[in-house]
Amino acid sequence: MSVPNAASLKVDRSAKTLRELSLEKMRDAILNDHFKPGERLVERTLCAQLDVSRSIVREVLRHLETEGLVESIPYQGPVVARLDSGQAAQIYEIRALLEGHAARLCAEKASDDTIAGLSKLNDRIHAAFGRNDFAEVMARTADFYEAMFAGSGMTVAWGVVQSLNARINRLRAVTISSAGRRADAAAEMAKLVKALKDRDPDAAQEASQAHVRHVAAIAAKRLAELG
Repeated sequence: MSVPNAASLKVDRSAKTLRELSLEKMRDAILNDHFKPGERLVERTLCAQLDVSRSIVREVLRHLETEGLVESIPYQGPVVARLDSGQAAQIYEIRALLEGHAARLCAEKASDDTIAGLSKLNDRIHAAFGRNDFAEVMARTADFYEAMFAGSGMTVAWGVVQSLNARINRLRAVTISSAGRRADAAAEMAKLVKALKDRDPDAAQEASQAHVRHVAAIAAKRLAELG
């Protein structure tokens, strides 16, 4: 009996599992409104659409429920979670507290390379806005905040933000396409990046929190319009 060598036993860590791929597909479908709020998510139909087993679909739906994108309704089963204005307000309040403090500490503690990287990421966000590539806007915005939290040393707080990321991105999808958002976002983020470059913690915290307050107001208005 031949014994496999060590190299042949190594797991290909770059390969995504069917579950991970299915989760990404379902998450994107909800964020892009392919599945509407309140719509039933029927396991058998999803198995056919995703071409995966029922066990994978169930795992994916359970995970999306922990992210707040799916909810289970008695006698109805899993449905796409509705956007709730009260929960949205709480999410923005948490964001303002954590992101504001992260911006303050980033201005005080981050390396020059980190701040230069944040400036470049901000440029990429607004280039994506110019192309109306909202998926890229959301992806690079997430990268910006991850880098800012890393630069601040607030790794535990970033874990809290990540636990809300799916709902944060869902709200971003509602707000980024609103009229005038590109120009407003550019001005707001320019103030934040300038404060970071100037190493001004007070200005960085205020710019970050002002940005969140403004987008929270836009979200509240859009959610009211959506009913």
